[in-house]
Amino acid sequence: MGKGELTRQAILEKATALASAVGLGGLTIGKLAEELELSKSGLFAHFGSKESLQVAILERAADRFVELIIRPALRAPRGEPRLRSLFEHWRQWPKLYSMPGGCIFVAASVELDGQPGPARDLLVKQQRDWLDVLASTVRGAITEGHFRKDVDPEQFAHDLYGAMLIYHHALWLLRDPKAEKRAVRAFENLVEAARRPQ
Repeated sequence: MGKGELTRQAILEKATALASAVGLGGLTIGKLAEELELSKSGLFAHFGSKESLQVAILERAADRFVELIIRPALRAPRGEPRLRSLFEHWRQWPKLYSMPGGCIFVAASVELDGQPGPARDLLVKQQRDWLDVLASTVRGAITEGHFRKDVDPEQFAHDLYGAMLIYHHALWLLRDPKAEKRAVRAFENLVEAARRPQ
């Protein structure tokens, strides 16, 4: 990796942390330049526009998510063990990639919900891809005989994602000391229901 790419990655790490706290819309090239003690023109040369910066932040965060959550979890055996590994790594995401405002994807989802554009389009794709990873892992658990054949993988992924969203909400907004324990219980309830004979 060349010096220019290393500089860009360092800028994106700072930009992602700032965006988690002030939002993608609240992060400007001027504010980022001030925080990094760089010139606006130098930052503009890396990203060209605020919109390009937003997209680059989401791409960088997704790369980190794959590196810290998905890749390690895929080393687990196929089926329920891999699903458990994905959940455990995902639950650790706030600790593994600590951001002052919490998960950048949750913050961006709220912020970009009604705002069309490249950043929203990318975020939608990223979230759909993640739901597909979860559903595919559930399919593996069905194939391996860990879960019943009639389990709906997409519904399981949807329900697990919902449990993790409330976990984030309880952890960051409510500061609930039982947030993690409740997330684990929600996951175990989903797994138990998927195993249970009809």
